[in-house]
Amino acid sequence: MSFRLAHLSDAHIGPLPEPRWRELMSKRLTGYLNWKRRGRIHNMDVLRAIVEDIRAQGPDHVAMTGDILNIGLPAEFPLAEAWLKTLGEAQGVSFVPGNHDAYVPSAMPLVAKTFAPWMAGDAHVAHAFPYLRQRGDLAIIGLTSGVPTAPLLANGRLGAEQRARFAQMLSDTRGQMRVVMIHHPPYNTGSTPGRGLTDSRRFEKIIREHGAELIIHGHNHRHSVAHLDGPNGPVPVVGVASASAVPGTDRHRAAWHLYEITRAGARWQIEGKIRGMTRDSHDVIEIGRFSL
Repeated sequence: MSFRLAHLSDAHIGPLPEPRWRELMSKRLTGYLNWKRRGRIHNMDVLRAIVEDIRAQGPDHVAMTGDILNIGLPAEFPLAEAWLKTLGEAQGVSFVPGNHDAYVPSAMPLVAKTFAPWMAGDAHVAHAFPYLRQRGDLAIIGLTSGVPTAPLLANGRLGAEQRARFAQMLSDTRGQMRVVMIHHPPYNTGSTPGRGLTDSRRFEKIIREHGAELIIHGHNHRHSVAHLDGPNGPVPVVGVASASAVPGTDRHRAAWHLYEITRAGARWQIEGKIRGMTRDSHDVIEIGRFSL
């Protein structure tokens, strides 16, 4: 069995629609001012080149781990839906929301409605998360950590009900290649204060008890590899850069990950390729490799 999985995150599509003044009477005001300052970091020509490269590589499935939007304006959602369609058919693309998608409470119904085709599990259940998509020997588990927060905060949270269902889902899919999608780094030291997963230690406990084969996330806008303790050894946790960052520094360089997943007896082999842009060129090329 061989499976090719693409992972990208933090598209932050633009340009940001001009908000009505009433729409800024919330956390959106600080987000709007921040976008005016940092919007230059995210370039749609760069994002378009990344998406074209993903499609050219022909992955079996695409995982997008959140932050398509910026401040959760209603006018952003049609743009987000249209952009997700450029990644492929919904059955071949899985999405989980980030903190910018769930920026304010009023955005949550639009998140559920707009992104429903890309968050639909194989089974029709009353709750949306976690969802399970089985593709060959892969069990793709999507978690939502995107919740509305106070101004200047970008925390995430799973909550007790989602964690309980997640633990059961990991148990039910034991023996498969379990790929967990989440926006926030799901470990205690994964982000700076005010930006992390508030129930990360409980997430770590679930992985210690049930394990997983691969956990992928975004949020930090950079490539990273960490490990969590699992019942049968370390579980890799891999973060990916922003898919729209202007290539200029190591910290802000657009990239995506291509995983080649194969089974070797009772074990899984995971080879990762980092495809992105260099400082000197806007061509998308292989810029690194890692083994898990």
